[in-house]
Amino acid sequence: MKLIINTDGLSKGNPGTAAIGGTIKDERGKILATISKRIGITTNNVAEYQALIAALQKAIKLGGTRVEIRADSELMIRQLNGRYKIRSAGLRPLYLEVGKLLGQFEAVSLKHIPRELNTEADKLANDSLK
Repeated sequence: MKLIINTDGLSKGNPGTAAIGGTIKDERGKILATISKRIGITTNNVAEYQALIAALQKAIKLGGTRVEIRADSELMIRQLNGRYKIRSAGLRPLYLEVGKLLGQFEAVSLKHIPRELNTEADKLANDSLK
């Protein structure tokens, strides 16, 4: 089963109060699960990775075998695609965790999308800070 995952992480201040949001949909666009929670004080980039980790864990529980990941974090997507190096020691363990989770799927697609195409995930992250 193919799942479409949109994720977003944010930090009010960098570092600051952080939250994650995400949607998991089937191929027809039906929402199967959402993520919306505070994650404490951290950076925006850590929040982006934590949002993806939470979504991948949920996708595995839903029985997904293929995933298309869409995120507006150019840094995270390019790191995962091997185009950017991981320079931050704080991101390395999160990057490795994502790699382990991605290894559980038959097929993976990683796409950087503009922020305006990621409004559902962004709203879920922001709503958890209200």
